[in-house]
Amino acid sequence: MSCTACNLGASVKLHSTTHLGFSDPFKSRGHYIFQKSSAFSVEPLNLSSTNHWATRGFSQFHGFRSSHSVFRCVAENSEVSVSAGAQKKSDSQERVVVLVIGGGGREHALCYALQRSPSCDAVFCAPGNAGISNSGNATCISDLDIFDSAAVISFCHKWDVGLVVVGPEAPLVSGLANDLVKAGIPTFGPSAEAAALEGSKNFMKHLCDKYEIPTAKYKTFTDPSAAKQYVQEQGAPIVIKADGLAAGKGVVVAMTVEEAHEAVESMLVKGIFGSAGCRVIVEEFLEGEEVSFFALVDGEDAIPLESAQDHKRVGDGDTGPNTGGMGAYSPAPILTEELQSLVMKSIIIPTVKGMSAEGCKFVGVLYAGLMIEKKSGLPKLIEYNVRFGDPECQVLMVRLESDLAQVLLAACRGQLSGVSLNWSPGSSMVVVMANKGYPGAYEKGSLIRKLEEAENVVPNVKIFHAGTAFDSEGYFIATGGRVLGVTAKGSNLQEARDKAYRAVEEINWPRGFYRRDIGWRALPQK
Repeated sequence: MSCTACNLGASVKLHSTTHLGFSDPFKSRGHYIFQKSSAFSVEPLNLSSTNHWATRGFSQFHGFRSSHSVFRCVAENSEVSVSAGAQKKSDSQERVVVLVIGGGGREHALCYALQRSPSCDAVFCAPGNAGISNSGNATCISDLDIFDSAAVISFCHKWDVGLVVVGPEAPLVSGLANDLVKAGIPTFGPSAEAAALEGSKNFMKHLCDKYEIPTAKYKTFTDPSAAKQYVQEQGAPIVIKADGLAAGKGVVVAMTVEEAHEAVESMLVKGIFGSAGCRVIVEEFLEGEEVSFFALVDGEDAIPLESAQDHKRVGDGDTGPNTGGMGAYSPAPILTEELQSLVMKSIIIPTVKGMSAEGCKFVGVLYAGLMIEKKSGLPKLIEYNVRFGDPECQVLMVRLESDLAQVLLAACRGQLSGVSLNWSPGSSMVVVMANKGYPGAYEKGSLIRKLEEAENVVPNVKIFHAGTAFDSEGYFIATGGRVLGVTAKGSNLQEARDKAYRAVEEINWPRGFYRRDIGWRALPQK
């Protein structure tokens, strides 16, 4: 197993002991706390009375009828209280313009966190969506083709972009990060070769075999008869997976042998997933609790993010078909500190070292789908994604208090060793509002009202847009399956849950639906 090595590009030294944070990410954008090592400390800033935000222009992209402003992330003309021996932040902190690639709820959350980063001068998002544009969290460039590397590189040069953050997996698998790094543009996201961790489940499984990473027992097939024979021998329940990218729909948890045979037939014979399903993985069924684990990776080192857990099934009580995710919460009580340490030691670090040994260093975020086995209590790797999860990203970004831009730049430069992340205390939760019919067929164009009222009905609520646009009169309409991520923070999970659902109830969207039991595993049953 081998792949082309990727060039991480030139690096500039970043202080490895830097800690940067915010006082309250949901409140005044001009109120920050910056903390560094003992040699450099800055007192809390309260800039509410002198908050002057720099903007660039008023533009209109593809019917997005709103002001598109590029926000500077530090208030101007403000007094900075600095401890003895320290420089003012503007003199010591590297400034950066960021381009986020993608247009869903995950990308909205990334834009939100980057806009709050003290070192971030401006945030662009391509293509973005109506909600991102309207929120002011980024300037949306809806006509930039994210699969045209030359166009993206030209945009970066024109606007002096110093960091590109790639959200979705498809541009990564197609090699966007390769081209950007080759052009000398720092890019957070793996090369096409390294993205095979998500792009090919067979590749991931072989890596697990070679580097002794715990995962479910499996076999790979291209012959439907052989696959069905193996299913017959193993019995049910059993899991059938398309090898390639299938928009989150390529996994069938078959509870009967007949159901497993149908899945094999649909993928290998009928070709419902095209080339993504020309090879299937037949995998043992693991019983336990699924959990998401995220780590930032710089090619050689990795640091964990806070824990999060999502709900994949469409219906209450974890019933119905799998989806991209109907809600999430952070932290996940099941991921204790001891378990997180074990995951890093037995799964994440061996993966990072293994990828490096194979000649394709991984730079980006590793999203490990884990099963905490019921019989052993130990984690096993189910799958890797090579980008932030959606909707887990939303609950993580509202809790992150570090300067995200600087952390991601450190990853691009191979300098994560020694970097630590600051998180707000308490919990966060996101409830996804989806279009009726999802994950099957659904109608587009239904009107969504009272979003602003929902964000203000209780404190610490943020609505991230995943599938919205403006109609001809400037009102929000639904254009996707998963449409809104109603996110809230609280001192504990119950409080975060109460706030999120209170905001959901305020939204007027007759064609929207949502699960009413997000967080049920972590909350006392009533």
